[in-house]
Amino acid sequence: MAEEGNLGGFPVILLAETGSTNEVAMDLAGKGAEVYTVVVAESQTGGRGRLGKSWQSPPGTGLYFSVILQPEISPEDLPKITLAAGLAVAKALETATTFSFGIKWPNDLILNDRKLGGILCEMSGMQGGGRSSVILGIGLNINSPMSVFAQGLKGKATSLLIATGSEHCRSTLLQAILLEIKNTVALFEEEGFDPILSEWRRRDVTFGRELSWVTQAGEIVRGVSLGPDDNGQLLIRDQKDRIHEVLSGDINITRES
Repeated sequence: MAEEGNLGGFPVILLAETGSTNEVAMDLAGKGAEVYTVVVAESQTGGRGRLGKSWQSPPGTGLYFSVILQPEISPEDLPKITLAAGLAVAKALETATTFSFGIKWPNDLILNDRKLGGILCEMSGMQGGGRSSVILGIGLNINSPMSVFAQGLKGKATSLLIATGSEHCRSTLLQAILLEIKNTVALFEEEGFDPILSEWRRRDVTFGRELSWVTQAGEIVRGVSLGPDDNGQLLIRDQKDRIHEVLSGDINITRES
């Protein structure tokens, strides 16, 4: 059963459980839902990350939501919304806490060198006026104790509860994040990608570090991160001094010994 409401001027649909909030938001966008409609779930049974990975969504502890956007930017700039969203979430969390947050290209929120959350950006078909909707899916570990994480994630994942020792109001954080997303999209529309990329780069946790990149073809490339270029594509210099432009694929930071 879905509940409809409003949070700080944002139309919200609250679900006790769903497969994926992105799928629900995609369907709503196709039916002409209002821009900045937000789909929130207490838990997801089929939460998704990039590259077909699953996202754990234990009930009552995290923020799992999707936002319908229709940014007034050129079609070739739409993929950059992922980086813009990562910046917006990081800034909102920094305002709400005493921590600095990093971003691992293109979409992971990092706290104390562990993953706090991720972003999945998907495009829907053309809507009225000839613009595509962007479905921005965000999953964040807020009040998640370490016990809820699968064994393989215990050394990689974190939450605000784990980092701070106290619980946080999820609705307050959600409202702050939504406002920051709206402000960041407006900045993108008015001033372009450059000011967003400049702030994003200050939070880049991969720059200058050794990476391994698994291409979609399964090839493993090792090298040093040069950070994103002006179009938001990650650049890696491999051991033969060749520069690779990373459009997609799995990026891993080589653990320092």
